[in-house]
Amino acid sequence: MGGYAILEAPSVLGLFPRGVERLPEALLDAGLAEALGARRAGQVIPPPYDPQRDPATKMLNPTALRDYSRALADATGEVLDGGEVPVVLGGDCTIMLGPLLALRRRGRYGLLHLDGHADFYQPEADPNGEAASMDLALATGRGPDVVANFDGQRPLVRDDDVMQFARRDVDTAAASGSQRIEDTSIRMIDLQEVRRRGIEDAAHDALGRLVRPELDGFWIHLDCDVLDDAVMPAVDYRAPGGLTWDELEHVLRVAIDSRHAVGLDVTIFNPRLDGDGSIARALVDCLGRSLRDV
Repeated sequence: MGGYAILEAPSVLGLFPRGVERLPEALLDAGLAEALGARRAGQVIPPPYDPQRDPATKMLNPTALRDYSRALADATGEVLDGGEVPVVLGGDCTIMLGPLLALRRRGRYGLLHLDGHADFYQPEADPNGEAASMDLALATGRGPDVVANFDGQRPLVRDDDVMQFARRDVDTAAASGSQRIEDTSIRMIDLQEVRRRGIEDAAHDALGRLVRPELDGFWIHLDCDVLDDAVMPAVDYRAPGGLTWDELEHVLRVAIDSRHAVGLDVTIFNPRLDGDGSIARALVDCLGRSLRDV
């Protein structure tokens, strides 16, 4: 494949407009394009944000999310068809749906879901109706048709083709009444298991799920709250623990070295919570080291 192409996706349709929409600008200002040797492939502007919860779906912005996901899928597809590797900069976690729709249109792909949360809520259980807490559920076809059955393509990714890695919100999700990812065939290596087994063994096990003959490749979703709160406090829903910079770099490196990763998105980092820009620079350094040599 060719080099990286960066798409800016500053959408907060699944969250709230309090900073994560500035993620693309912050990482590009910190030198991400240069670190990756990447082409800047443009920006996909989201529809206006509506703070009112839709009474039919109990979600924020469901129709806008559908329309934006389609537009982002089209833009991602152009990058893929040009032989480049898309790096999609969010925004909130729902930007993952656009690239997955692009891949669903082209074949059968897996998903490496690097996230401190399972993001498996159903709309009625999420207190705010934020699709950013449901992105993995929606991607696997669970939820209202408008956001879980894009163009009749439900699911965007099959349960058997998903690896959720380094989750640490089991107790919180259970207390909130989230549907259980544990009751599906989605494979999960949570943070406790990563700690027990070590990052090298856990990362290679995760990739074994995604490098299989029946898959055409896999997408990487990176929610920055997968990182340890001690090094990544610039997220809106904080929780103790998480991966170190070195551990995240190792997982991404293993994924890229597999030669089956077709692209990735980066979400949830909030530059407004990074007053001196040091966290943005550390994130760019980590991504630059991890994603070299596509």
